[in-house]
Amino acid sequence: MTRPTPPRYLQRDRRWHPPAYAPGYKTSVPRSPRQALVSLQNPTATELTGPSFERMTLGPHDNDLLMNFRQGTEHDGLPVGERIMVFGRVLDQFGKPVPQTLVEMWQANAGGRYRHKKDQYLAPLDPNFGGVGRTITDEQGWYRFRTVRPGPYPWPNDVNSWRPAHIHMSVMGPALSSRLITQLYFEGDPLIPHCPIVHTLNDPDAVRTLTAKLDLARSRPMDALAYRFDIVTRGQFQTYFENQG
Repeated sequence: MTRPTPPRYLQRDRRWHPPAYAPGYKTSVPRSPRQALVSLQNPTATELTGPSFERMTLGPHDNDLLMNFRQGTEHDGLPVGERIMVFGRVLDQFGKPVPQTLVEMWQANAGGRYRHKKDQYLAPLDPNFGGVGRTITDEQGWYRFRTVRPGPYPWPNDVNSWRPAHIHMSVMGPALSSRLITQLYFEGDPLIPHCPIVHTLNDPDAVRTLTAKLDLARSRPMDALAYRFDIVTRGQFQTYFENQG
């Protein structure tokens, strides 16, 4: 019996990712490393394997944010906002699907406010919207969420900074070392080119990897628009991860 070939990882192109220290994005200043990064030449078995989510049990509405926090009955209590679907594939660095991996997401409500005790934005909380979800990719790497489009919100980067509408995503990938935490923006949002976080990217193609594309063919008539967002966990075409070292 032959042993399986361990995963092969490609050198990350650091010109593709932004610098860890970006003064225009003020919170990167205290979070940036003070010493040179250390390259791990020989990954261990822990970094190359697992965990496995094949036997993980999910709730019936874990990937449906219209339903998983609602307080009302069958005919009321739905979240306020534009109903959307977000879907796509999780791929590895060679374009192969990553099946049975955990995809998690969190977002602000339609008014731009998070359900978090430290969020002091004046927009109201939605009693029927929790803002979090999770799912497992299928055998071809597909995932899907139903939610409401999040609203933009101000943040204290400078006098008048606003975050574009966005959804945070966490993907474990094929191994612990390939976990990706990123965020998606929505195609056509006029706030994207004004965002100080987006300004840390030097390549327009990197911004495009963060932009979910409208897919009218997958939309539900009289119900919800659909946006496609594919995620690459590692390698040359890896989906951008802000402040990645």
